[in-house]
Amino acid sequence: MPQEEKIVVDDTEHKVEDLSVEQKYMISQIKDLQLNVSRSKFALDQAQAALNVFTNTLSKSFQPQENHTDGS
Repeated sequence: MPQEEKIVVDDTEHKVEDLSVEQKYMISQIKDLQLNVSRSKFALDQAQAALNVFTNTLSKSFQPQENHTDGS
């Protein structure tokens, strides 16, 4: 027997099948927005890492270069 889907709102558990169409729509919106926020945080982490790499690379480009000779 399949387990019925439930949701907790304001510390009260509700059966999804008992909710109105509008309430189910709001749940869908909330789930989609949570996913969107998660993806945005993931993209922000990537952008921040790339920004750090470019910033560090630029900073190093202004440092004097050491000339290494291998005796050739």
